[in-house]
Amino acid sequence: MTFHIHNAYGRLVCERLAAFATMCVLVAGCHMFQLKAQDGSNAYNYLNITSSSRIYGLGGINITAIEDELSVTDQNPALLGPEMDNQILIDYMRYLGESNFAGVRYARAAGERAAWSAGIRYFGYGKMNSTDEMGNVNGSFSPSDINFNGSFSYDITDRLRGGITLKMLYSSYEAYSAFAIGTDLGINYYDPDNDVSLSAVIANLGGQIKRFNQSYDRLPIDLRLGIAKMFSGLPIRFSITAWNLTKWHLPFYETGDGTSDEPFVKKDKFMSNIFRHLVFGVDFIPNDRFYIALGYNYKTRTDMSTYARSFVSGFSLAAGMNLRRFNVGVALAQPHSGATTLMLNLNLNLNDILY
Repeated sequence: MTFHIHNAYGRLVCERLAAFATMCVLVAGCHMFQLKAQDGSNAYNYLNITSSSRIYGLGGINITAIEDELSVTDQNPALLGPEMDNQILIDYMRYLGESNFAGVRYARAAGERAAWSAGIRYFGYGKMNSTDEMGNVNGSFSPSDINFNGSFSYDITDRLRGGITLKMLYSSYEAYSAFAIGTDLGINYYDPDNDVSLSAVIANLGGQIKRFNQSYDRLPIDLRLGIAKMFSGLPIRFSITAWNLTKWHLPFYETGDGTSDEPFVKKDKFMSNIFRHLVFGVDFIPNDRFYIALGYNYKTRTDMSTYARSFVSGFSLAAGMNLRRFNVGVALAQPHSGATTLMLNLNLNLNDILY
């Protein structure tokens, strides 16, 4: 595939931005391996919850899916491209407890090698009681987080694309509020002849500008690597994504069936740590109008290592249809027996609707 930029100045600017983003990915990746691993703050772990039903069906973490849909760019800005010109993504998720998440994003081509997108996503956690220091209820409040985001991508070569996402994060919890800025840097190599996709992402670089109180909450900075491959003659795409690569030890606690007073057992074995870093996904794509996605996230399953864990904990399922003027997607997962999560996507192409 050959691309042409008619505006020489625009091409120069885009090339420099892409080169800078690529350099940041490489430098940040090398630097992060030298740092002592630290867990991110729980205050911003919602950033790891995808807005894409397809990604949610593939285990919740995926940075390599090559599709002409805006939804797949959620966790890797390098998957954004001019082929997504004038698309709108609307997402809704019914999460754990009373949590409801929703968002909208718009993408536009910037010449023949670049694209940008802008969006907003709201995270609401339902109503909670407000109490005084004695435990007396004196009202209620609805905590929430809002993610304002913008992305830019550029085709460095016919097979290599770089991207950057800037996120402005506002949190409101009762009388407290905070503001943070985060950045995702991504790069993707796609070989259409062999149908293989390779990606690397540095997620959630940044920090708080305004704190809730005196304590500083960290963003969940992460290094992610991924590969996806389709084999000739098979309408199936396999993907493996490695995440949480800024730390090796990801222990969990076996809590039993809830009938024993024995202390929890810490699990931190070598193979357990390996699989808690990996997310496995399979896409069944018989044609360009329909897909089914299945994922397995071992970390999700072991995080729910209690008697409340269901048989399907760690598994997720998604399906989507490409209709005449829009795409729809739905995903389901049951992390534990007391909660079933549901995600819906509507991907609109305004070029098909308006013209």
